[in-house]
Amino acid sequence: MRMVDIIDKKRNKQELTDAEIQFFVDGVVSGEIPDYQTSALLMAIFFNNMTDHERSTLTLDMMNSGDHLDLSGIPGIKVDKHSTGGVGDKVSLPLAAMVAAVGIPVPMISGRGLGHTGGTLDKLEAIPGFKVEIGEQDFIDQVKQEKLAIIGATGNIAPADKKIYALRDVTDTVDSIPLIASSIMSKKIASGTDALVIDVKTGSGAFMKTLPESEELAHALVEIGKGVGMKCMALISDMNQPLGNKVGNTLEIEETLDLLKGNGPQDLLDLVLTLGSYMVVLGQKAETVEEARQKLEKTIADGSALDRFKAMVIAQGGDSSVIDDYSVMPHAQFKIELPAKQDGYLAQLSADEVGIASMKLGGGREKADDQLDYGVGIELHKKVGDKVKKGESLLTIHADSSDVAEVQEMLYNCIKIADEAKPYQMIYEVIE
Repeated sequence: MRMVDIIDKKRNKQELTDAEIQFFVDGVVSGEIPDYQTSALLMAIFFNNMTDHERSTLTLDMMNSGDHLDLSGIPGIKVDKHSTGGVGDKVSLPLAAMVAAVGIPVPMISGRGLGHTGGTLDKLEAIPGFKVEIGEQDFIDQVKQEKLAIIGATGNIAPADKKIYALRDVTDTVDSIPLIASSIMSKKIASGTDALVIDVKTGSGAFMKTLPESEELAHALVEIGKGVGMKCMALISDMNQPLGNKVGNTLEIEETLDLLKGNGPQDLLDLVLTLGSYMVVLGQKAETVEEARQKLEKTIADGSALDRFKAMVIAQGGDSSVIDDYSVMPHAQFKIELPAKQDGYLAQLSADEVGIASMKLGGGREKADDQLDYGVGIELHKKVGDKVKKGESLLTIHADSSDVAEVQEMLYNCIKIADEAKPYQMIYEVIE
């Protein structure tokens, strides 16, 4: 079997056999297939897609290329959540604590951010001392004890994906549905969870810019999950404007804690409760999403979700005083307001541009080895549909330099103010 023949076959829109896909994955892991041939096949897949069977085969071969986590020692149905990434998307943090407070074990393996999509691990590391890298047995023990742990990938999970993803990033083949789906699901299946809820973002700040693309990706993810016996569903949610009111690592931990104390922004709360309700149903702690939502709301009202978050912080070496004292985290030196230039209603606040602006301040990475400035970011005072008066602050820029002219211009360019209010849709569709 030759790699050039496999490339030729996919370039000519033919379906690859199981043996050909296995040959490709094995060769990527061993290094026998050079990067230029891997890149050529990725581009052929990008343009010519894959069948459902090809996607499932690629996912399983990538999953089997490395270690599997055995979570069978943790009692109960283990439920995880994945997001395809967005701006201000700190959902995993309050969501995991609330679901754990209902009594469902949440073993969450998360990632870092690259570009304008912030990573869950980066946000947690804004908490002094918090360790996102812990051993496999410690991870299992913590989920047993506290019902919750959020860590980076342990061991050698899906090594084929690590190599393929690095090439996707530099060959502009990231936003390919079969490649996204196999990347996500190979890691989630290898991570040993029983059930998975997926938040597929759509809009300007998402990989999938249109609803039809997001629907196709959601269906692909759910079909792969169900194909291996995992309980799996997806929800398509909006990412045309940032989620919540704060973008940046320290700022998003603050907003997480505010939400767990009952003071979070409504759009973030609605999405957390919706996703969490399906997690609780899959975890068999409620029969309906309505019943599950009530249980989750109770975890905020009685403080049990905040207790779970605090227990996780302590277990992973973090400074638990952060729960009541946000000043223990890094904060930016300057706060600079962005005033509205006219009266009206906020009609557009492009998520991708806000995310890039935060990255330019130092809150995100342009390259994987970039160092983050945890304290910087953007705090929104207006969202789409809100009334605006000329001179009123639309947002606050948290920066470590007083010269933010480039960021200010970028933000003004992504904001539109109209004469009439525009209704905003947050959640589009549930796919089971």
